[in-house]
Amino acid sequence: MANEYVTLAELKSQFGVEPTDTSRDTDLNRARASASRSIDTTTGRRFWLDPAPVQRTFTPRGRIVRDDDGELFLVDDIGSTTGLVVETGSGSSWSAVTGYETSPDNALADARPITGLRRVLGTWGLSTSRLRVTARFGWPAVPDDIHEAALILASRLYKRKDSPEGIIGSAEWGVRNLSRRDPDVWNLIEPYIIPGF
Repeated sequence: MANEYVTLAELKSQFGVEPTDTSRDTDLNRARASASRSIDTTTGRRFWLDPAPVQRTFTPRGRIVRDDDGELFLVDDIGSTTGLVVETGSGSSWSAVTGYETSPDNALADARPITGLRRVLGTWGLSTSRLRVTARFGWPAVPDDIHEAALILASRLYKRKDSPEGIIGSAEWGVRNLSRRDPDVWNLIEPYIIPGF
């Protein structure tokens, strides 16, 4: 298991399971992995950071925003400028690009990702070429809201084994159906959903 937004120890603590009790580890790990990947799928992004720079190629169609300040090329979340390389071209012919700014301003300082590369008062000139970016993609750190949502969702998924038909019961409330979407999880992750995703 890797890149989960909640640790096994945190999930064990949620259920009062002793750290030395490994009898439920498989189920708990499956729940936390599923919760984390579900959050990724719902938001359209991932909140873990690549351990090393990775190369991705982007086509300009639908990714360039033009305004008075120049052209902004929208990229996948970039969580670190370490190893950041930007190139234009296609096939085996690529040229390094300089003279761009990252956007939004102060993103990494605010623990947010870089989501665009701006050519100030200029254009990317990419009508027939592509943009290749080598970077550490993801978020600089997992936001607290995402961590909490993963903890709630993993707990819910783990307990789901006790209600295989989606029905739960208690002495106080009687029998009821589980809701499709946990409102607390949704409220925590909704601000992170990529617009238009």
